Amino acid sequence: MNTFKQKITEFFTRKNNSDLILNGNLVNVILFLSVPIIINSFLQTMYNLTDTYWLGKIGNEPMAAITLVSPLQAIIINLGQGITLGGAILISQYVGAGKKDDAKDMVNQIFMCSMIFSILLSISFFIFTPSIVTWLGADGNVHKLSCDYLKIVMFDMPFLFMLNLYASVNQAQGDTLKPMYLNFFGIIINMFLDPLFLVVFNWGAAGAALATLLAKVPSALIAFYSLNKKEKGLYIDLKKLKFNGKKIKKVLKVGLPIAIGGSTMQFGFLLMSRNVLKYGEIAMAAYGIGNKINGLITIQSNAIGSATATIVGQNIGAGQIERAEKAYLLARRMIVLFLLFGGIILSRKFICVPIVSIFSDDPIAISYASEFLSIMAICCWTNGIYNTTIGLFQGCGHTIITLAVDAPRLWVFRFLTLFVCESILNMGVRSIWFSVVVSNAIASLILWLLYKFKIWKKNIENISE
Repeated sequence: MNTFKQKITEFFTRKNNSDLILNGNLVNVILFLSVPIIINSFLQTMYNLTDTYWLGKIGNEPMAAITLVSPLQAIIINLGQGITLGGAILISQYVGAGKKDDAKDMVNQIFMCSMIFSILLSISFFIFTPSIVTWLGADGNVHKLSCDYLKIVMFDMPFLFMLNLYASVNQAQGDTLKPMYLNFFGIIINMFLDPLFLVVFNWGAAGAALATLLAKVPSALIAFYSLNKKEKGLYIDLKKLKFNGKKIKKVLKVGLPIAIGGSTMQFGFLLMSRNVLKYGEIAMAAYGIGNKINGLITIQSNAIGSATATIVGQNIGAGQIERAEKAYLLARRMIVLFLLFGGIILSRKFICVPIVSIFSDDPIAISYASEFLSIMAICCWTNGIYNTTIGLFQGCGHTIITLAVDAPRLWVFRFLTLFVCESILNMGVRSIWFSVVVSNAIASLILWLLYKFKIWKKNIENISE
């Protein structure tokens, strides 16, 4: 009998893990798929945390500037991810159904769409950045630093989209390890460039943006080279780049709700940043620190949700609906228990305060950020329900349902909670903290109810047909 270590080696060295996803032990499959995603997401978060650490050493203004415009950057990223994620869901179903030629053509389609979209966005936002930052309410030095950062960082969109495409194509086949290696390469470069540009050269927010951009370039070039290798199961065929209206329509059907949901969510974050900014630069810096550390808490939840979407997608493509549901339930139980106990530990003051103190020397910022982090940590178990159920619906192709939950989560639940806490309960800056956790909990409850009413099973169609 193979040892557990041998099974891990076998899983990660296979070119295609579809057979294991469709027939293997579900606990092993969930772990094998999600652990590399967790590590990959951690490395991605390290991009931001590295910037946060070094910016915190040179003052609150650069931190506030990046926190203010980061949601805008995230809006653009989510628009592009709608294309790659929609394509990845379709690729998963094609792989599960054994339709390799359709899967290969889908890789070409999402490559062309994502590259054209990213280039147009980079140019447009470079032109309109000053007006956008003014609309966000920034002035003085924060306005200048925000413009410097955004103008540079938007030029990494084509490289970022290439990395997203690489991750999506590999994950759809059950390979989550190679994207992790590539991201690790980028984070090493970023960790070297950040102190060089921020401390040695003293380039401030612009230095942070340039470090992030330059760190992505070599990784994206490697991803492009890898996706052009014909010996891979799925690859970009530059000789057959031709728009396929039928497949693009399918990508839009599945991906557009993801893109709209993610972008409206991030636009809600942008408006939240405007609400935080009225409490001052220190509150904005604390909000940024708390959110980025919270990203480390929710990495596991996002990863298992992503793994759930892949497992469900392939099994739906193969007509194995009961196995798809079993995988979802198992993944949900695993992550909720993990986040529940982990959140209780992280919420303790003697743990969260030292962590926050790594990123700021300002006692008020530390106080704000540690309180925010503590509240989010104790409630983070609801994210487990949210992410795995989103993965269930996305894997089934019901992305319009995820849009119907994502949009109200920010635009209704969060801002309504914020209004009640600020205007009725007079909670001040704490209104921001509680609006985040309450809205997340309500959205999780709604998704759980949709699952219990078996909405996900209604009108299930194999969208790879």
